[in-house]
Amino acid sequence: MTFTLFILMRNEIEALRVILPRIKKEWVDEILLLDGGSTDGSIEYAESVGFKVTRQKSKGLLEGTKEGHRMVRTDYVIQFTPDNNMIPEKIPELTAKVREGYDMVIVSRYLKGAKSHDDNVITGFGNWMFTTMVNVLFGAHYTDVLGFYRAFRTNLFEELGFEIKLSVDTQLCIRCTKKKLRVAEIPGDEPKRIGGASSRSILKNGWIELTTILGEFFG
Repeated sequence: MTFTLFILMRNEIEALRVILPRIKKEWVDEILLLDGGSTDGSIEYAESVGFKVTRQKSKGLLEGTKEGHRMVRTDYVIQFTPDNNMIPEKIPELTAKVREGYDMVIVSRYLKGAKSHDDNVITGFGNWMFTTMVNVLFGAHYTDVLGFYRAFRTNLFEELGFEIKLSVDTQLCIRCTKKKLRVAEIPGDEPKRIGGASSRSILKNGWIELTTILGEFFG
């Protein structure tokens, strides 16, 4: 099994100084660092510590996700953001779990032994609500369907028959359940982000999650 660590970044200079030195290149076969238009020195810093940076041709997180996944040539891709919300030292545990024969492994912020330190009341409730909806409507047993930090087979998008349009992570969870693929979760804390500001809108992303789940259920 071969692995690509796919890192999406944009203006993360403060967090990069903390995160990149902790990523060991021997953990994976390839590191794809895709930059979505940084202007704060993120690109220059990453290159100065030995990381090759690819400039994103399109605009936006969704388009960056599409663009990056098209570049992956290994068996599995590991999704990662360098904002300190994801602990890089979990990568060896993540790949080890995949090697047990799983199609997808999620680093769950809500599995026993893990905690999100970045949640507020609204985001915590939203994560619980959407995960519960997926479990009830599709007979699944997830604890964190919205978690971006995960590893999965590179050919899953094609196999599951969908393009990256809505909530990729939730849609992967639902369709893996429908196809009865092997999915596992491992516990992993979510530390508070360092620097910058999240570009996600609670209302917009909540609507996207709801649309994704109901679309999969009624479609």
